Amino acid sequence: MLATFTDSVPEGSAWVHEVKWDGWRVVTEIRGGALHLTSRSGRDITASFPELGGLVLPDLVLDGEIVALDESGVPSLHALADRISGPVRAGRARPRPVTVMLFDVMALGGRDLTGEPWAQRRALLEALAPSLEHDRWAVPEVYDDGALLLDVTAQNGLEGVVSKRRDSRYLPGERSPYWLKRPHRTTRSVVVGGWREETGAHRRLGAVLVGVPRDDGRLDLLGRVGSGLAGEAGRDLLAHLAPLAAEECPFADVPREDAAGARWLRPETVVDVESLGLAAQGRLRQPTYRGLRPDLTSADVTADVADAAAEPATSEEPTDGR
Repeated sequence: MLATFTDSVPEGSAWVHEVKWDGWRVVTEIRGGALHLTSRSGRDITASFPELGGLVLPDLVLDGEIVALDESGVPSLHALADRISGPVRAGRARPRPVTVMLFDVMALGGRDLTGEPWAQRRALLEALAPSLEHDRWAVPEVYDDGALLLDVTAQNGLEGVVSKRRDSRYLPGERSPYWLKRPHRTTRSVVVGGWREETGAHRRLGAVLVGVPRDDGRLDLLGRVGSGLAGEAGRDLLAHLAPLAAEECPFADVPREDAAGARWLRPETVVDVESLGLAAQGRLRQPTYRGLRPDLTSADVTADVADAAAEPATSEEPTDGR
């Protein structure tokens, strides 16, 4: 279940509010004592996170966000990128273990809970919390005052707030108006279709050209992203992009000033960028690179970009109980 963008945190007792974590959505399934982790794109990523094993629980399915926390307790998206390239690289990355922030339970003991209201699912999750909470798993608090939580998350460098209707059912794979996300800055996933060298520096990444897939398989250009690519982040991304070199431009239309000196790529790499939204011409405003998203494919990008660019959702109460 995915949240819909809103420009204001809803008020009233019908809503509850959580921290919006800067990480990757992950479905945790325990069957017969074995742990399975599945990314949003449906990829099995269990082998990449060996430190998450060891839970002794009945069969259940949980929804949450996998995060890598820095020394200050703030999630680092860049620190996650090395953790999903297979068990060999995961083993090298163990000095930076992850934590799973759990916020929903979809099934318990073979019983499907998706038709139950959020409040009931939350009560079950909290009952499971004593068995879940240790150094690698957590059930974060929820709050009644969304406006205050928005201020606190901004002060502490966190991504934002997610607000949920207490009576909302869980709709797998759907974007719901009964879960609303209010980030401090818009973060979206985009596809990389090309890159340009830093001026005066051979084979050093200066900027990437990013876009969103069209129905015909090409990309609509959202702009160039250069901020955030200095140092290790840029070197790691360039190493990832190098094997994807292509002769043909993957974009449907690229202005001459963007195409100049560009090296084209097969449109397979998904990254997260932070921006101030879209300018009138459909280009990202002041974009900053946040990190690789190897848990996603280009097919996962369209809905997020379209949603972030759309009109904000309202917080009117639903009439059908979801």
